[in-house]
Amino acid sequence: MHPLAPLSALLLIACTQAPAEPAPQAIVSTKPTTGLDPARVRETLATAARLPRLRTLLILRDGREVVAQRFTGPPLDQPVSVKSASKTVLSALAGIAIQRGVLTGTDQTVASVLRADMPANPDPRLLHITVGNLLSMQSGLERTSGENYGRWVASPNWVRFALSRPFVAEPGGAMLYSTGNSHILSAMLTRASGRSTHALAQDWLATPLGIQIPPWPRDGQGIYFGGNDMLMSPRALAAFGELYRNDGVARGRRILPAGWVAQSWRPRTTSPWSGNPYGYGWFSTTARGHPVHFAWGYGGQMVYIVPDLALTVVMTSDPSPHPRAESHVPALNTLLADNIIPAAETGAS
Repeated sequence: MHPLAPLSALLLIACTQAPAEPAPQAIVSTKPTTGLDPARVRETLATAARLPRLRTLLILRDGREVVAQRFTGPPLDQPVSVKSASKTVLSALAGIAIQRGVLTGTDQTVASVLRADMPANPDPRLLHITVGNLLSMQSGLERTSGENYGRWVASPNWVRFALSRPFVAEPGGAMLYSTGNSHILSAMLTRASGRSTHALAQDWLATPLGIQIPPWPRDGQGIYFGGNDMLMSPRALAAFGELYRNDGVARGRRILPAGWVAQSWRPRTTSPWSGNPYGYGWFSTTARGHPVHFAWGYGGQMVYIVPDLALTVVMTSDPSPHPRAESHVPALNTLLADNIIPAAETGAS
């Protein structure tokens, strides 16, 4: 654990300046205060330093980086595995693919692109699974995560294995969190565009955002892992979070289609474990009365957006396997709610 650097080196305080479809509206910050309260930031950093698995903490207020702290692990600009936060990035690629006509919309069926990868004489429900069902974890197919994960990634063809799972719910029904859904979506993007998911991520997100997204693992057929092990640095995650906080616009250019952020944050189902609403790759909650939308990667790879306070917060953590009952992610949520949000509510003096 590195000792805390002087606060003046960490805190750069600067003055700053889920709707229903089919007409989603832009998310607008009320920005009632500016900067962050220095005393509360000191408390935040002291609390964060006591979390042994926390590696980095970035806090942006109205687009300005006001806290940038590395406690341990790789530097803030070094790409690391963001685990299942990859699913949120993949959701952004799906939105751009729809805007560009690579996919026809969230109601496009998986069968329209991947029919050859489906089993012979498939369950008729398989023909009705849509892009939207994949994004919201409502395909109805048996999960490939959790206890089924090892068997899935050991299979010779991840796409066909995922598509051959039995139905345990109806398409559009209960949330069944499954990385197989995201991998099917990665395969759809690759087949429909004729380009790899990495190439799309590079052209559609990394280049316009000015970040790095290096190649990450692929399956035996060359499909980039959809929904896990994407490589992004904490600062790249912050730029991605800012893209969503600014309703899909970065550097004065629209990157995501208009309305995609609101559609992605709109609750469509609920996690049976956390109770958090889930949209298209984003979880939602409230903290101290403020709506919060967040990407969640295994072990504590987090991107939090608090729109009405103009906050984007990134936390990365040691991803080594730990018991699922461990309290690290709840501690990160508490750090946001009890320390960072009050620092923004009070603002800088």
